[in-house]
Amino acid sequence: MAMAPTVKVVLGTIAFAIFWVLAVFPAVPFMPIGRTAGSLLGAMLMVIFQVITPDQAFAAIDLPILGLLFGTMVVSAYLERADIFKYLGKLLSWRSKGAKDLLCRICLISAVSSALFTNDTSCVVLTEFVLKIARQQNLPPHPFLLALASSANIGSSATPIGNPQNLVIAVQSKISFGTFLCGVLPAMLLGVVINALILLVMYWKLLSDKKDEEDPSVEVVGDGDVSSHRFSPATMSHIQSLNSQDLNSTLDSMGIRSPANVNGHDSALRNRGSLPENGIIHSSPNVNVHIDNTDKLRTQGSLAENEIDKVLNTGVESLRNSDASKETTYSGPILSKRGPSSSGVEFENFGSFTDEKLGFSKKWQRVFWKSCVYLVTLGMLVSLLLGLNMSWTAITAALALIVLDFKDARPCLEKVSYSLLIFFCGMFITVDGFNKTGIPSTLWEFMEPYSKIDSIEGTAILAVVIVVLSNVASNVPTVLLLGARVAASAAAISPASEKKAWLILAWVSTVAGNMSLLGSAANLIVCEQARRAQHCGYNLTFWKHLKFGFPSTIVVTAIGLILVRG
Repeated sequence: MAMAPTVKVVLGTIAFAIFWVLAVFPAVPFMPIGRTAGSLLGAMLMVIFQVITPDQAFAAIDLPILGLLFGTMVVSAYLERADIFKYLGKLLSWRSKGAKDLLCRICLISAVSSALFTNDTSCVVLTEFVLKIARQQNLPPHPFLLALASSANIGSSATPIGNPQNLVIAVQSKISFGTFLCGVLPAMLLGVVINALILLVMYWKLLSDKKDEEDPSVEVVGDGDVSSHRFSPATMSHIQSLNSQDLNSTLDSMGIRSPANVNGHDSALRNRGSLPENGIIHSSPNVNVHIDNTDKLRTQGSLAENEIDKVLNTGVESLRNSDASKETTYSGPILSKRGPSSSGVEFENFGSFTDEKLGFSKKWQRVFWKSCVYLVTLGMLVSLLLGLNMSWTAITAALALIVLDFKDARPCLEKVSYSLLIFFCGMFITVDGFNKTGIPSTLWEFMEPYSKIDSIEGTAILAVVIVVLSNVASNVPTVLLLGARVAASAAAISPASEKKAWLILAWVSTVAGNMSLLGSAANLIVCEQARRAQHCGYNLTFWKHLKFGFPSTIVVTAIGLILVRG
């Protein structure tokens, strides 16, 4: 393609430069408007500067890519509601055998989930799990955060739905889902292993150092949840229960003193677990809270207990009515008296204040809905493997989940990143305008003779160009700028070489994101999520990432190139 007139070249370059600065540095001081607004500004300038016409701008927007991106985001939102990521988080801590085992699990789970649910989604939902588990085991967070981000990028390279640049490549190249998967999967699997080994080598000493004895109050809850709480022989952690303040206020309004204040035994009985101040009633099976065996306490305790029974019965009825109207259930312990003796009060877990049949029904209704979500997602993946249109398959799966949910879809639709879709629209227009200046074509004509993929040297030079551009201009614009040109050059060799060129572009542009913190949106997501975590925040710095990212990117990219097949 010949160079455009000088005025268009200059104005088009200015518009693209503004887009690039705002895309890479969204909070730049002189114009902190963000990436999405920056892409729209670049697109508008391309039209105002008459680099492209309005009709050409609208034609530049790739609707199949936007449809595929929208569909996968909706499906991911419903999968999150169906607790798929919660189960993945539990796998991280289930029977963990130490720091190195945990790091390898993070690499594997991050890679697999990213290939199926996109790298950005996996990083958003798994970052806090990783932080909590690292804190609970008294481990430094940054090796695990690096494992999460880097493995998410590598894993996402295996499928067309793993990341945005693969979506672009799959749509433009018309490579089927199965062909894409078979071509990149071997490189991805070995890349995840090599990446984990590099992490282990770099942080072996840090992960092997004997840590201070773990705080006994920090434990993984029995069902694998990553929340923590102190256990003691007479307590159970985090049980939902009646609020003691509400109970005391009810007793006061009736002129009744609670048994915790009988004969000045307030603190003693609180320590025994009768009515704690924090509103949580702690209980343990077969543990009774006994009132001192004196005639006076027995008499007063019996009277007070009878009054409490009345109040609790009233509270139970009100909770039943409230639960029936709100369609919620109460699953905690309540106070109960066992047998004829009135000298002891024990805690029993009755499961639910609502009708057992209703609770059972709702439980299985939830299980059935989750199963439908997983089956629809599995059907979408099978359809993609069979070669059906990827955009319409993803949209169909999204609409099927909306219908099966049988309720207002607004909450799930609001989780779709519409700002990302708008960013893509602006980027399509901006990159198309920059292509029409002739600058990318001229640069490629200079590099093409040295970047033939039919030789080792040519493949290496092409990989270097893609890595540099992906870290300078970001990976999606790099794919939009180079994709058609690289494919055309390879097509002159053979049809198989054309497919291989597209897959090399997908592999290298994705793994290149691991080089620096700014190289991939997934890296930035992990960094920001970790920094903003409420109770276990951590700041992953640019240099800590670069120290690991640079060697990992070079080694993983080089080894993966050997295994990529057309």
